[in-house]
Amino acid sequence: MSDLLDEVLARRIVPVVVVRDAARAAGLADALVAGDLPVAEVTLRTAAAPEAIATMAANPGLIVGAGTVLTPEQVDLAVDAGARFLVSPGYSAATVARAAERGVPIVPGTVTPSEVIAALAAGLTTLKFFPASNYGGAGTLKAFSSVFAGVRFVPTGGVSAGNLGDYLSLPNVPAVGGSWMVPADAIDAGDFTAVERLSAEAVATAAALA
Repeated sequence: MSDLLDEVLARRIVPVVVVRDAARAAGLADALVAGDLPVAEVTLRTAAAPEAIATMAANPGLIVGAGTVLTPEQVDLAVDAGARFLVSPGYSAATVARAAERGVPIVPGTVTPSEVIAALAAGLTTLKFFPASNYGGAGTLKAFSSVFAGVRFVPTGGVSAGNLGDYLSLPNVPAVGGSWMVPADAIDAGDFTAVERLSAEAVATAAALA
């Protein structure tokens, strides 16, 4: 499962996607692949999300996961729809356990040392840091690096092209999560040319920071 997460984080950016109309999912998947950002975290915030996950998972060039996974029931919903990885805004032992039962990697949210320790006790070493901008951002993650050796954090929430370098310069941050390359209004409008362009720009920016 760690190999899959390595693939998910390979471009150093994980697009956090909100799909309100499942009819847009296929075009969105194509745009991400064309923009050299072949991964998507489709949030379970809309009724269209499960169908969107199923549609996008049919694209062989894309790794599709589900975000905003809050309960064991949502683990089943997402995995049954085709999600290959899961992301949660917080840490729930029951949700993490259900993901393990389904054989799908999960990246739960943590912002305090106690939450990180709980995740480590569950055998997890790749964690979300959310909402990053509200909990000290890069400064907190820099402090975490001295006490949580071997733990990788994916900051999400307030991450943008403007502060990307602050996070990606840290040794314990393999990638960030963000939505600036998949704006909801562009997805709603079917403007996948914009999504492809913004995705390519984001990948190029991240690569230049390596």
